[in-house]
Order: sequence, then C-alpha cells, then structure tokens
Amino acid sequence: MIRTVTKQHTRDEVLGLLQPLVREWFASKFPGLTEPQAFAVPLIHERKSVLISSPTGSGKTLTAFLTVINELYSNQLAGTLEDKIYAVYVSPLKALANDINRNLEEPLREMRELAVAKGLPVPEIRVGVRSGDTSPQERQRQARTPPHIFITTPESLTLVLSAPKFRERFSDARWVVVDEIHEVCGNKRGALLSLPSSGSRSTSGRSSAGSACPRRSRRSRRSRSTSRDTRTAGSATSTSSRWRAGSPWTSR
Repeated sequence: MIRTVTKQHTRDEVLGLLQPLVREWFASKFPGLTEPQAFAVPLIHERKSVLISSPTGSGKTLTAFLTVINELYSNQLAGTLEDKIYAVYVSPLKALANDINRNLEEPLREMRELAVAKGLPVPEIRVGVRSGDTSPQERQRQARTPPHIFITTPESLTLVLSAPKFRERFSDARWVVVDEIHEVCGNKRGALLSLPSSGSRSTSGRSSAGSACPRRSRRSRRSRSTSRDTRTAGSATSTSSRWRAGSPWTSR
C-alpha cells in the first residue's frame, strides 16, 4: 500500500539521526532542510521504501545518499563495514558522473577533510561507477574489492547481474536508489530494469513486489513523499531498503 507522507520533520530531528561527523558536515553546508529531506530522511533511516517527487534541484539525490553514508559510517565505527555492496544507485542520465560527484563523492571528500581536522575516524566508504565507459581494469578491481556504493545505469546493471560471480556481490544489498524514473517509464530502459527484478525470484529465492512505473509519476510543484510498506518502485526519485540480488527495480 502506498501512502502519502504528511509529517515534515524539523532540522533538529533530522540532524539528530546522524553521526556527529555527518551532522557537522551537513550543518556547515546547508542552513536548513529542503522539503525532500524534511519528509524523507527519517523514513529512509527507518528502512522504509520511499518515493520522492519534487522539482529539479530540491535535493532528492542527496536525500537518498545522506542516510546511506551515515549508516555505512556507523558500520565503520562499529567495525562491521565489510567488503561488499550495500547500496545500488541506478540513473539513466548521461551526466551520471557529474551528478554523483556533486551528491556523493564531493560530500564524502569534504567529510574526510573534516574528520582529519577534528581528529575523527576518516570515512572509508568506497564508491564505484559501472557504465559502458568503465575500463576492464576498473571492472576487475570492482570484482575483487566491491564498492560499498555501486553506481550504474539500467543497461550496465542488467549486464552485471547476468554474471553469476559478480551477482553474488549484491546478495546483501540494503538499499537501491533509482533516479529519474520518468526517463525510463514506457521504454526499453525500463524493461531492462524489470528483467532483473523478475529473475530475482529464481536466483535469491525471495519474492520482489513492485511496479516499474506507477501512476504517481508526475512531478509536483511542491515536494511530495510517499512511503510504501512493501518492496516498491517509484517515479521521479525513490529509495528502497528491501532489495535483494537480482531485484533492482524496487525503489526510487
């Protein structure tokens, strides 16, 4: 069941969910919360599947990554951060590298610098990008030491999940973020994302519910978040914490 989220959290409530390093970084960068952050960050923190529909530039992608970074850093501090893929980010955009640099690699770099300045443990979160332009050497490196956050496109994800050995790396993935869903609804790229979802039932023994392109896929003038209590798909941007190997189409 999909329900519209009505509770907008305060800045203090959202920051209170974060590790001190992540909290200080965020507070130093942003004077307030965008609507996606105020509505969705606590839900993602609670491992809810969330769909975010809001205008471009309202912080949807950072909203998704903020909790992922925080949780992985918490694992690192607890000594439980393993060499495996925890999060999968799928985007159909050609400007994939630019978007990831702004919303993921730059925040991680700034957090590392802040950690050094504060004498705190430096985040050791690895990010890997897999697309048609990825070199054979980088692909082999990712197979040997998988990134904690795996960045890819619909086409590349389908190819990766067709390789049995590499597919095993996704068996314990906690989050999947599918960005710009409206760009893939009703075309071949959406079909490519749907194929691994159906294959998951035979490879992982787990069912995967969800719709690739639900009808709630129109952008609103104001930010709107919806939460679904089953594994689900979304439109503009959504995040799921219940994905399993071979089942990428369950969020965003």
